[in-house]
Amino acid sequence: MKQRVFRGKRIRPSDKDLVFHFTVASLLPILLLVVGLFHVKTIQQVNWQDFNLSQADKIDIPYLSISFSVAILVCLLVAFLFKRYRYDTIKQLYHRQKLAKMVLENKWYESEQVKTDGFFKDSPSRTKEKITYFPKIYYRLKNGLIQIQVEITLGKYQDQLLHLEKKLESGLYCELTDKELKDSYS
Repeated sequence: MKQRVFRGKRIRPSDKDLVFHFTVASLLPILLLVVGLFHVKTIQQVNWQDFNLSQADKIDIPYLSISFSVAILVCLLVAFLFKRYRYDTIKQLYHRQKLAKMVLENKWYESEQVKTDGFFKDSPSRTKEKITYFPKIYYRLKNGLIQIQVEITLGKYQDQLLHLEKKLESGLYCELTDKELKDSYS
C-alpha cells in the first residue's frame, strides 16, 4: 500500500483573495465576541417573543460605539500578535495568493462562458466565465525552503510552466536552489 505524500497546499483560483478571506474569517468572530460580551446583559433582557424594530430606539449609541472601538482595538492587537509570532503563516498566505494571481493574470487556465439566470424571472440572463481547467500547483514551506510542485501536462501552457523559475524568484523574493523534474507525482 502506497503512503500518501503531502505535496503542499493546492493553489486554487479562489486563492486570489486569500489574505483578505483569512483576515475576515479570523477577525470577524473576535469582533462579534467582544461586542457580544459588552452587550450580553442587554441581549438577555430582550423579549424575543415580542421583538420588533420599533424597540431599536432604546439602543445606547455611545455605549455601542465604545464597544465597537474596543472590539476593533482587540482585533488590531490580535492581528499584530499573529503577525509577530506567526510570520511564516502570513508569508505562506501571501505566496499562495501571488501564485494564484500569477496564473489568473497570465491566463494559464481554460474557461468557458456559461449563461446564468437572474434571481428574478424578468431579470436578463448574464454570461459568466467558468474555469474548466486550472493547473495543479502545490505550495509548501518546509525547513525554511519553499517547495513548489507543478503538474506539467502536454497542453498549451507547458512551456510557461516549465520555465517558471524567473517569475517565481522575482515574485516571491527568493532564490532558486534546485529544480527537479520528475516523471510523475508518485
